[in-house]
Amino acid sequence: MRGAGGLARAAATGLGLRAGKGGRPPLRLLAPDTLHLTLCFLGSRPVSEIESIGGALRSCSTHVGELRLGAPLWLPPRRPRALAVEVHDDGGGLATLHAEVSRALAAVSDWEPERRRFRAHITLARLGAGFRWRSRGQEPELTATPQLRFTPDAVVLYRSWLSRGGASYESLVTSELNGRGQ
Repeated sequence: MRGAGGLARAAATGLGLRAGKGGRPPLRLLAPDTLHLTLCFLGSRPVSEIESIGGALRSCSTHVGELRLGAPLWLPPRRPRALAVEVHDDGGGLATLHAEVSRALAAVSDWEPERRRFRAHITLARLGAGFRWRSRGQEPELTATPQLRFTPDAVVLYRSWLSRGGASYESLVTSELNGRGQ
């Protein structure tokens, strides 16, 4: 995701804000090695489900094809808490994979897919907890997204560890999209 960090830094500068509580910046850039595209957010799940969830992921092997970055956006739109960049799925493979993973996860646990439409994106930065926009529509204009393309080759089940400095991620299960899991 080289180039995406520059977009986040430009947005942070565009906010023109001073540090918030405890000297923390209002916009926290995510480390490049934590950038990811979330297919399904599982929330807190019992550790005993890891094996069955991993097995469900290994059964998902849809070839996604090439994806490309789209426009930068503030999410959620009404009360933004994150700066993201949309991901375009021109061939429809990502949408198919999302549906396949959702079905597989629901079949092995009591997890239920979100009701809202899947909006493929990669989060680049998060707004501080105490930050509030002065009024709706006051978000800074965002610069154009670098023309980046990528082809995902695996689905990964991550455990996230939350801390004051942000989340860190532990890879639990990796399943290649050609059907060979590890």
